[in-house]
Amino acid sequence: MYLKSIEVQGFKSFANKIVFDFHNGITGIVGPNGSGKSNVADAVRWVLGEQRVKQLRGGNMQDVIFSGTELRKPLSYATVSITLDNADHHLPIDYEEVTIARKLYRSGESEYLINGNVCRLKDVNELFYDTGIGKEGYSIIGQGQIDKILSGKPEERRELFDEAAGIVKFKRRKNMSLKKLEEERQNLLRVTDILSELEKQIGPLQKQSEVAKEYLKKKEALKTYDINMFLLEDARLKSEIAAIDEKIKIAQDELDATTAQYNNTKEEYEEIELQTDEIDNSLETAKRQLNETTLLKQQLEAQIELLKEQINTARMNDEHLAQRSVSIVTELEEREKQLKTLSEEKTELQKQISEKYEQQVEVQEELIRIQTRIAELSGAVEDGKNHLIELLNNRSSTKAKIQKYDTMLEQIQVQKAGLNQRLIAAQSEAIEYDESIKKYEDELKQISGVIIEHVEENKKHEAEIERLQIEINEKSDALREIQTTFHREESRLESLKNMTERYDGYGNSIRKVMERKDSEKGILGVVADLIKVDKQYEVAIETALGGSIQNIVTDNEETAKSMIQYLKQNKFGRATFLPLTTINGASSLIKQNDVLSETGVIGTANVLVKVESQYLKLAEHLLGRTIVVKNIDHGIA
Repeated sequence: MYLKSIEVQGFKSFANKIVFDFHNGITGIVGPNGSGKSNVADAVRWVLGEQRVKQLRGGNMQDVIFSGTELRKPLSYATVSITLDNADHHLPIDYEEVTIARKLYRSGESEYLINGNVCRLKDVNELFYDTGIGKEGYSIIGQGQIDKILSGKPEERRELFDEAAGIVKFKRRKNMSLKKLEEERQNLLRVTDILSELEKQIGPLQKQSEVAKEYLKKKEALKTYDINMFLLEDARLKSEIAAIDEKIKIAQDELDATTAQYNNTKEEYEEIELQTDEIDNSLETAKRQLNETTLLKQQLEAQIELLKEQINTARMNDEHLAQRSVSIVTELEEREKQLKTLSEEKTELQKQISEKYEQQVEVQEELIRIQTRIAELSGAVEDGKNHLIELLNNRSSTKAKIQKYDTMLEQIQVQKAGLNQRLIAAQSEAIEYDESIKKYEDELKQISGVIIEHVEENKKHEAEIERLQIEINEKSDALREIQTTFHREESRLESLKNMTERYDGYGNSIRKVMERKDSEKGILGVVADLIKVDKQYEVAIETALGGSIQNIVTDNEETAKSMIQYLKQNKFGRATFLPLTTINGASSLIKQNDVLSETGVIGTANVLVKVESQYLKLAEHLLGRTIVVKNIDHGIA
């Protein structure tokens, strides 16, 4: 096996593709300093898998790519390939010629090839094991390498001797095997931990499995019951639907009857509207007659003025009309008496007119109320039979009122003839009406102002109610969140209590012993139950106790022996017992009190925990020689 050629392109100073052919004998490459002689050896070292940039005399791996000159652009990649003659099949590959190539791009991507096929760096290294060829092999000696070999460490020279002796392959296989064995040992340790953890869960999971099986049975039974219940409910609903259909039919008949009654009532309402129109026409006639009476009054006043003129004329004709004058004066006095009488009658008529007007207003108001009532009754017909009965009851009273109004209308018509003579002072009365209207308008404005004030005040109250409602909703949401948190924490507390009572997390042997705590009074509990500690010292005390935290405390040795015998007989495993009669806490205390005054020392662990008086020696035994400090620096000191 010998080197046939080296092909380089884009590697360091080799911008163009160049091929070095090697023939029989020695091939030398000569040239001045800086011509790139060492780059050839670097190219061979690089293609054989060199990863250390310093060995290639560069800052980073991209420095091996041709970086350009003033006249040439830099290249985007570097590639080197070497061709070896393998006619004697010294290399473990079925080719008589082997070409190893390596490519590197400026993006950082690289690849190795063996005879044009992409491969791994590991494949290249394994190919040249025990051949003397490689980035660390003795076949590549660069500048200063001789001195480095002679003055190097024994380990480095040993690598060269191992390579020459042909045992590198086996040593590396041994190292890989040891590495795999260590990995498998770690995996086995993890599997053991997982198995021990799963073993702790077997008991609770077995109970949960039994509960789940019972749940599935109950679920199937519940499904059957649900189907039966559904069938019964379906039959009941069908019977109810039939009964409801019957009720709907009855209600439809009642609705038809009610609709017919509503139509009759509507016809009666239309008749009442016609009668109301007749009353309105009568009122219009009365108003027209009032206007005619006003005109008659004006005519009478004109006649009075005419008579006065005639009297003046008669006085001027005293001689000829003396007797006529006396008679006129007499007639005038009679007329004045009549005028006085008419004034009295006028006052009386005004009173009657006021009464009639009030009666007219009452009639109009009553008419409006009747119309409103009729509208309400018309809308209420749709609400059902009860409203219809109420409407029918009111109809008779409405008819009676209509008859009463007819009678009043006849009386008004009878009195209409007298109104023509008694409405002389209608104009003054109209003025009074205008004043009353003005007064009522002023009162209306005042009432409207009060209504506006009440409306504004009502808006303020509504805004306050809305604000209070929002506040109530926010507090209700907060209350619901608090209740949810409370129920969640309560469930968590209950779960933790159950776990504590079942001694979840403890070994199977400890759980079996603690199950006999009620029958064996000498079992006092596990160390974790007997020692209490503040939250800030929890981690420190738990670390100090270590595996002792699951030790079982008994009142004496006999109880411990009986429990050990119980575990052996039933093959439940092992457990550590601490009989109080055998514990001497004083011997476990630190004698050098000076250490407690050192910087950062909080105190001995047995002082930082809380135990009952009967367990003081137990705390001293387990924690008397443990010092709690603030940090690791204080601990080291």
